Amino acid sequence: MERRQFLNVTLGALALAVVPASVKAEDFRKSKPAVWSAHTVEDAIKAMYGTTELIEKNVRLKAAGENFDSGKKAVASSGGAIPVDFGTDIPAKTIAVFQDANPEAAVCVVSVNKYSVNDYSIKIKMAKPGSITVVVEGEDGKLYAAKQTLDVALGGCEG
Repeated sequence: MERRQFLNVTLGALALAVVPASVKAEDFRKSKPAVWSAHTVEDAIKAMYGTTELIEKNVRLKAAGENFDSGKKAVASSGGAIPVDFGTDIPAKTIAVFQDANPEAAVCVVSVNKYSVNDYSIKIKMAKPGSITVVVEGEDGKLYAAKQTLDVALGGCEG
């Protein structure tokens, strides 16, 4: 066996060995279809978690370059691709993003585990000004959240 081939096989085997056996993905579109057709953030959160009782702490949210706790409303120059950074340091089961500017409120839901690095960056479209809500389902069963209101100078869903 050539040295290069041996290294490729060995590194491949090591990579498979370090993947945790508990890694799994759930298709929430199949298991919780009402989340994806909900028209309000409250209805989507209720469909996902069974409650809308949120604790607004321990969740980071930054949209359009502004931190949610900066005390001012963020302004996105275009609603076509609004950068949204979010995360948490609490032990979590899922992290979900919702918005109230488009017809359906749910944006994404991420399953996480103890091996996850819970810092994410996505881009979303918003047709008009509205709010973004990030909900973290803690391992303690509580829902933690952060919300940010955005002005959108130019709607992003026209084309």
